[in-house]
Amino acid sequence: MKVVVDLNKCSDHGQCVFAAPEVFELDNRGELSFRKFAKDIYMSEELDESLRDSVEEAADICPMQAIEVED
Repeated sequence: MKVVVDLNKCSDHGQCVFAAPEVFELDNRGELSFRKFAKDIYMSEELDESLRDSVEEAADICPMQAIEVED
């Protein structure tokens, strides 16, 4: 499983951080930390399957629908 975040859609609301803190975090400026690795689209490495429920919840509650979960 991988997480794909469309950083153009993301508005750094941080709901994903509450749902899946093992995967998402905000930096000291309040921006999604993936922004330091990517500009438009961020794709994670393979994530442990044990994180699936929290990552899917993060995708569901994202107000901008900027998160996708890929198998």
